[in-house]
Order: sequence, then C-alpha cells, then structure tokens
Amino acid sequence: MNQDGAPDALPPLREVVRKHGLLAKKSLGQNFLFDLNLTGRIARAAGPLENTTIVEVGPGPGGLTRALLGHGAAKVIAIERDERCLAALGELAAAYPGRLAIVADDALEIDLAALVFEHAAPGPARICANLPYNIGTALLVRWIETEPWPPWFDRLTLMFQREVAERIVATPADRANYGRLAVLCNWRMHTRIVFDVPARAFTPPPKVKSSVVELMPRRDPLPCDMRALASVTQAAFGQRRKMLRQALKSLPNVDAMELLQHAGLDPKQRAEEINVEGFVALAQAYAQQLPKPAN
Repeated sequence: MNQDGAPDALPPLREVVRKHGLLAKKSLGQNFLFDLNLTGRIARAAGPLENTTIVEVGPGPGGLTRALLGHGAAKVIAIERDERCLAALGELAAAYPGRLAIVADDALEIDLAALVFEHAAPGPARICANLPYNIGTALLVRWIETEPWPPWFDRLTLMFQREVAERIVATPADRANYGRLAVLCNWRMHTRIVFDVPARAFTPPPKVKSSVVELMPRRDPLPCDMRALASVTQAAFGQRRKMLRQALKSLPNVDAMELLQHAGLDPKQRAEEINVEGFVALAQAYAQQLPKPAN
C-alpha cells in the first residue's frame, strides 16, 4: 500500500495530473490538494468511515477521493462535471473495485438523495468535499434546505474559503460575519470549524486560506417554515444597517411592527443582534401570512 492507503500499483497523484494534463480551471473554482497529510486529515475529520457512503463533490484528479477510500469508506460517490478528470478517476475506481462510483454531472442539478439510495453501502451516508469555491455556498444552502428532515446524511465535512467558514459558524457575538447564512445553517445544524488549510497547500494556491467545517444535523430543530425563514432573513440582512422595523418593510403585504410584536422582538434592534431563535420566531409569525404551497 502507498502512503495514502492506495494499492501500490496506483501512481502518485502528481504523475496522474501530468499524465492527463489536469491544470486546475479557475472557471470551475478548482484548487487541487496533493498533500497526503492534509487529505488524510480531512478524511479522518469525516468520522469513522467503515460501512459509510461518502458523497464527494468536485474530486478533480482524486486526491481526497484516495484518502476517503484509503481510510475505509465502503463507497464513495464522486460527482465531477469536468470531463478531463474522468479518466483519472476511472483509474482510481479500477484500483478500488466496486467502491468508487463516478457521476459525470453538475452537483447543483442532481438529486443526491436518490443517487445515494442507488449506490449506498449499509451504513450512514455523509458528504465530504473540497468544494469548488464558486458553488460551495449554493450547495450548502441546498443541503440545509433538504426535506424531509432529519436528512439522508448524518454529517457534512466541507472545505470553504476561510471567510465563508467564518460566516457559517458566526453568532451575534461576531457581528462582522453573522448573517443569513449563519442563521440558516445553525437553525438546522451544529457547526464548527475543524482546522485551517494554508493557501500554499493547493495547486494553484488561492489568494486566501481555507477551513474545513463540520456540520452535524440537529435531530429536532425548532419548527419553522423554510420559505418564511429565507424571506425574513433576506429582508433583515439585506438592509442590515437599518432597524428591523424599517428593514422588514421590504416584505410584501406585511405590517412590520405587527410582525415584530408577534415574534416578541424589539423593533429598534438590527438583524445582527437577533439570534437564531429570534429569527425562527419571526419566521413563524411571517409564515402565518404566507399562502399555502400548492400540493
């Protein structure tokens, strides 16, 4: 076995990249990780991997994929839209017969739950990925909005730019980073930054450092209408310098003062002062005024 737990016949990752001409594309948000210590550390952060199915988005040439397989994942479903990477991933699949499923598609366009149901091992399912920077936040919000809840995954272990990671885990005590993303994530998830990754670890190196974030689904999040929470957080943080009594006027056909009274919030407060529980109360009050979705 090699240092990364791969069969001896598997060549070093840098050789694979040279063989297939895999230069990272900025347009796809690609930054490749070759450091075996780091990819192994990310795989270990995803928890015990025996009997698990791991969904990996944007595997590129397969650096993290190797680590996930080498650390015992029963099945890895690698979703890659860059056709240049498919041959390299195919070689990796041949080295781990039956354990790597390659899906040539856009992660924003496919039903991951159905995909996991089709390929899953007997144990839990998780998502572990060095997400492409240009779609990382959009993917995360989509996973947070998963229905039904609790979701089909039991953990997300994801790498983001450090500034995005700080926005995910922020609380009102960190007003500079606390915003809509933090409210949505921490309503349904327990979040924490696990460790940082320096820019020099990537090829090509980005201009900022990155962080690995762990998100664990709350089994019983506060009852809340997702549409309502999305609307009130967008309105409140869209004009975060204004008091709530003014910012919430952007909600259609709503009396902002009446809404705040029902939620038990001070109209003079600003969005960055309201915790997740406060926004849930606001969303619950607003949901009563929303039309019911069609069946």
